[in-house]
Amino acid sequence: MEYEKQNNGILIKNNKYFNPQHILKCGQIFRFTEQKDGSFVVYSKDMFAIIKSVEEGFFIETKNVDYFEEFFDLKTDYEKIEKRISNTEIVCKAVEFGRGLRLIKNDFYEIIFSFVISANNNISRIKKIIEKLCVGAGSKIEEGKFAFPTLEELLNKDLGFFEDLGAGYRGKYLFKLSRQLKDFDIKCFDGLSTREARKLLISFAGVGPKVADCILLFALNRKDVFPVDTWIESVYHKYFESGLKNRVKIADFLVEKFGEDSGYVQQFLFYAQREIGKADIV
Repeated sequence: MEYEKQNNGILIKNNKYFNPQHILKCGQIFRFTEQKDGSFVVYSKDMFAIIKSVEEGFFIETKNVDYFEEFFDLKTDYEKIEKRISNTEIVCKAVEFGRGLRLIKNDFYEIIFSFVISANNNISRIKKIIEKLCVGAGSKIEEGKFAFPTLEELLNKDLGFFEDLGAGYRGKYLFKLSRQLKDFDIKCFDGLSTREARKLLISFAGVGPKVADCILLFALNRKDVFPVDTWIESVYHKYFESGLKNRVKIADFLVEKFGEDSGYVQQFLFYAQREIGKADIV
C-alpha cells in the first residue's frame, strides 16, 4: 500500500488495503466516532486522528504521525497477507467482504481495561462505559473529549468510582486490575511464549481466555491466537466442525489450522459473520 507521511498527517494513496469502516467496526477498538460527513475520529491514549476520504484515497489528519503510522500498521503489506490466508473458500469470501481491514496496534493498558469491560457486553454499552471512564479519570485532549486514563490516574480512583461507571460486576474487576498492574512490567511479555503470556494474563482480574487472546492480538501483536466468541463459535460449527464444544479447545483447533496467521483470519471471519448475521458467508 502506498502512503505518504506529511507534517499534519498521512496520505493513503491506494485505499484498497485501507478501509476505516472495516478497521474500526470489526471489534478491535471502541474509542472512535463516525461523523455526519463520513469521516471518522479515532482516539488512542491521549492522541487522536481524523480519517477523511480524499481524491487520492484517505487522509489521516493528526499531530501524531509516527504513532498512527504504527497504530494502523501501515508498514505491513496486507496484499501479501490476504493472498496468503485466502486458501479456503470461507476465508477467501470473508477477506473479499472485509478487504481493507487492518489489525491495529493499540496501547496495552487501554486494551486490557477496555476488553475487561467488553466481556459479556454489547458494543453500545461498552463504548458508554469507556467514555465515562475517560471523562471521570482522563485528561482533557480537546473540546468535550478526554484521554484514556493513565494507570497512575486510575490508581487515584477508589472502588466507588469504578462501581459508578455502570459496568456492573466488572467495576470490582477494574478496581482490582488497576492495583494488580501497579508494579507490573509489561516488558516481561517479550520473553514469554504466547501460551505463557496467556496464562499470565488470565491471572488478572476479569481476564478470561477470550479476553486474554484479544489483549494478545490487539496490544501485544501476537498473531498466533484466535479469540472465540459467539460469532466465531458459529463460524466454527458452520465451516470447521470437528465435534468440539469448549471455546478454548475451538480456539486451539483454529490456531493449529491457521498458525501464525490466526489473528488475521479471526478478524476477517468475525467481521464477515457479524455483519452478515445469520446468513452464510458462502
